[in-house]
Amino acid sequence: MTRLKKSLIILTISITGLGFWAFTDTNFAIAKNLDIFYTLFREMNMLYVDETDPERMIKTAIDGMLKQLDPYTVYIPESEIEDFKFMTTGNYGGIGAMIRKSGEYVVVSEPYKNFPAAKYGLRAGDVLIKIDQIDTKGKSTEVISEMLKGEPGSSLTVEILRPGESTPRTIQLKREKIQIKSVPYYGMLNDSVGYFVLSSFTQNAHTEVKEAVNALVEKGAKSLVFDLRSNPGGLLIESVQIVNLFVEKGHEVVSTKGRVKQWDKTYKTENNALFPDIPLTVLVNSGSASASEIVSGALQDLDRAVIIGTRTFGKGLVQTTRPLSYNAQLKVTTAKYYIPSGRCIQALDYSHRNEDGSVGKIPDSLMTEFKTKNNRSVFDGGGILPDLNSESETLSNIAFSLIVENYIFDYATEYRNQHDSIPVPKKFAFSDAEYQAFCKWVSTKDLKYESESAQLLDELIKTAKEENYYQSATSTFEQLKASLAKDSQKDLITFKSQIVRLIEQEIVTRYYYEEGSIENMLPKDPAIQAALDILGQKTAYQSVLVGVYPKGQIKIKK
Repeated sequence: MTRLKKSLIILTISITGLGFWAFTDTNFAIAKNLDIFYTLFREMNMLYVDETDPERMIKTAIDGMLKQLDPYTVYIPESEIEDFKFMTTGNYGGIGAMIRKSGEYVVVSEPYKNFPAAKYGLRAGDVLIKIDQIDTKGKSTEVISEMLKGEPGSSLTVEILRPGESTPRTIQLKREKIQIKSVPYYGMLNDSVGYFVLSSFTQNAHTEVKEAVNALVEKGAKSLVFDLRSNPGGLLIESVQIVNLFVEKGHEVVSTKGRVKQWDKTYKTENNALFPDIPLTVLVNSGSASASEIVSGALQDLDRAVIIGTRTFGKGLVQTTRPLSYNAQLKVTTAKYYIPSGRCIQALDYSHRNEDGSVGKIPDSLMTEFKTKNNRSVFDGGGILPDLNSESETLSNIAFSLIVENYIFDYATEYRNQHDSIPVPKKFAFSDAEYQAFCKWVSTKDLKYESESAQLLDELIKTAKEENYYQSATSTFEQLKASLAKDSQKDLITFKSQIVRLIEQEIVTRYYYEEGSIENMLPKDPAIQAALDILGQKTAYQSVLVGVYPKGQIKIKK
């Protein structure tokens, strides 16, 4: 059966199925437009001058249709089901490594600890030249990813070129079931404060959180720092079960409300809390979304934790997966969720688009005040506002360029090849002499970098030309531009402390993987220090939860 016939059969079945509906005006409009689409698709495929790809065209049409709704309602064809399963379960069959494009080849960007890539000796920076004798030159990361994946227990051979070496290496690996941890790290910040980070809400995330907190309590933790920064969310039920670890049985965590009543549901804590009284702080930022906002918002509404950081993303929409023909699926937004105070933290209004199709943030003037369990004021319509603000450090232009152009990554690769070992993460430090060597190394590269001053000058020159002032001051503009062009070396010194932290984390990852990078970062993290400060002030901690002080009035040491 040709792809065209297959696609037309699917469309015919879909349209025929409309005959069973009650014939309302809405259903007539749907049937009419599907019939138009079917006849258009048929005629175009029969008459168009060049050969067409029907499946690709249908996928493009579906994606275009769903784009009018919200970014979370998506069509998942059969070919992408495995990637979807990985997002919800954290499991797949493969070698356990992150990869990225570099020139015409794909390179290993990070092998995962205790999985085949690391166990068989692959390193970050290794260039994948061949996979099972197939040349990888020019292939995309998606294609290479599929080549590396497979049934657990199956074998594959990769040919790599390690930077600094001229002869390729051939490595034989055996694939395994790869299960990425939801809790990549937990440990003690001091003798009495435990810390754990949750990176995703995949299946059994609550079990990993429970095991991490149990281990920390056994080590002497009397209070906790729960890191949800940059966690994009995941399974709603996992968020409910995680809240239940810290909140007693019978409390509402989240409710969902949609157009179809069957999606209206209230989720409450169903078990006795394992850690009902331990002082708790939760770290959030603008990347904390969805299930992360359910957890942080519910703990805030129930006055169970002090929330520290910056305003969260603001995703209060619930998605449900529905099966389609030929093993495809539709992930569709069916409801909004509401946390215990009654507020919805959805920040963008997709139901009322502007004329150009864009959507806007809900303005502060339309936000509604709600009350927590202890009668503290909280607001809807824009994510979770933390109880205590701890601003993240802004990435400088020079640091951003070094990351985007992979100079920090490439330098760490060279460093790893030249050093067999380094001190443990908490003790590793990039010395002044090593940083000077890094700056010298960067000076030999073609760093595409413009300082913020140079960028503003470009805008000024553009405006001056538009207003006909440029000709009379050309020499001045050119002299200033030449002076600012030398700013890369100056900014390497100005933003030294920030760049050094980035280099240290990248290098530590090469020896101690993700958990080592986290451990190295903790002592330098201002949000961690803010959490330690508030947990060390018992009276201040309690005053936040009972609303004695207005938000932001507790003094946090810098």
